[in-house]
Amino acid sequence: MTKQFKIVVEKHEDGYVAYPLGLKGVVVGEGDTYEAALADVKSAIAFHIETFGD
Repeated sequence: MTKQFKIVVEKHEDGYVAYPLGLKGVVVGEGDTYEAALADVKSAIAFHIETFGD
């Protein structure tokens, strides 16, 4: 079963920051582009779930 999360991506002066809604704990991704931040946060979500569970 694949769990889905809404991901917020914010544009800042020095790049993008992304974070999921509804996931307990601190999970954040960042990047110079929207796509890079999204890929980074997806990787962080996968790591978080593998390490700490749902």
